[in-house]
Amino acid sequence: MASLTTPICQFGLAAPDFQLPATDGRSYRLDELRGSSGFLLMFICNHCPYVKAIREALVDTCRELASYGIGCAAISSNDPSLYPEDDFEHMKAYAKAYRFPFPYLYDEDQRVARAYGAVCTPDFFGYNSELQLQYRGRFDASGRNGPQPGANRDLFEAMKQIAMTGKGPQEQIAGLGCSIKWRHP
Repeated sequence: MASLTTPICQFGLAAPDFQLPATDGRSYRLDELRGSSGFLLMFICNHCPYVKAIREALVDTCRELASYGIGCAAISSNDPSLYPEDDFEHMKAYAKAYRFPFPYLYDEDQRVARAYGAVCTPDFFGYNSELQLQYRGRFDASGRNGPQPGANRDLFEAMKQIAMTGKGPQEQIAGLGCSIKWRHP
């Protein structure tokens, strides 16, 4: 399983629009997902050990961010023929089992992942209220080993700063995760 790091944040890059089906039976557009103070888009999947290591903390973080006016959504773009655990039916069960407080969207044709330049799971894109990119970093120092007591909450602190100032931190540590499982033509 290849591990990749995320690229450096391209401050001000506009969020590409999309419409995707979610595990709750609805279809969502970007404008429906953003909060009054910003938007956090997360590329995740069910099987990735990096995602599993932070899953519960990520759910808690998104609940906290809602109180700051940050809308959150997650997208799975993996090819389920390579990882059946990441298919839409399994996504539905996963979102329910872990009580996702955000829509979990399915990017079957992988167009949205390509439009955003997503490279791994998890891959975080933090936007301000104008949907300008302000954060492209890690969740925290957890890696695959799970939460580390006393670790700086990089993602939470960055999104809180974005909610309050419209700007992300200039210093960001790249995220790390499993490569997105791309479809082969």
